[in-house]
Amino acid sequence: MRISGETRVCALIGYPVEHSLSPCFQNAAFQHLGLNFVYVAFPVKASELGDAVRGVRSLGFYGLNVTMPHKITVIKYLDELDDTAKKIGSVNTILNRNGRLIGYTTDGIGAVNALKYNGVELYGRKIVILGAGGASRAISFTLAEEAGELVILNRTVGRAERLACDIKRLISRSVRIRWGGLTEENLREELKDADILINATPIGMMPNADETPVKRDFLHPDMTVFDLIYHPLETRLLKEAKNVGAKTINGLDMLIHQGAVSFKIWTGIDPPVNVMMRATEEELKRRGEI
Repeated sequence: MRISGETRVCALIGYPVEHSLSPCFQNAAFQHLGLNFVYVAFPVKASELGDAVRGVRSLGFYGLNVTMPHKITVIKYLDELDDTAKKIGSVNTILNRNGRLIGYTTDGIGAVNALKYNGVELYGRKIVILGAGGASRAISFTLAEEAGELVILNRTVGRAERLACDIKRLISRSVRIRWGGLTEENLREELKDADILINATPIGMMPNADETPVKRDFLHPDMTVFDLIYHPLETRLLKEAKNVGAKTINGLDMLIHQGAVSFKIWTGIDPPVNVMMRATEEELKRRGEI
């Protein structure tokens, strides 16, 4: 990589970011296509966010990814939001267009692209989503444009209801949307005929890798199970889903595909997803995580 006075800088801001995989696969994509870009990660605490965004303007950073805990609070520092980011109320990608900062969210389309990349049909399918937080919100809005039925289950039922009502109010097509508590009874009933199960909760994430949000008995071979967690790469949920013959997808696919959409926003060029995948796998091997 050759850095010059003309190199365009993209960055990740959040807290913490030290173990992020984004610099690995974004830089691999830039290098593969011979683009004079570089991608770095900066730890930015909540109290520092305003200063960081002002620094982006002053230093002429070309683009940003935004991760926790800033996806919502960063909005007040931006000049414009695209339509999807407005609906969802969250931003994870920023483009600096001649000093004007424009916010986007790529989480939802990243999840949809990860499913399609793995050969999963979405149109008309029954999709059960666990969780009603930021990731679930972005994904649910995007999936509602294709799904036949969307079921949102969350420990706090009110959050699931609010999300479902927001989707009904804001999307352009009619889709059957239901909600409920994340209980064994609801899981047993809803998963009987579910085509796709998406875990958008932290249940099963390290260091609690022995936990799972769904009993193995509720899984079946005619479903796809997509766990947004990528640490560990194969959660207990995915292991048990694989054991019953279900198709499984881990969170690494979503991470890379949402990053690929960010790459397209910044560069206007279709991203080399396979290159990004290979670079990430090599980095994980280097870290001893696979």
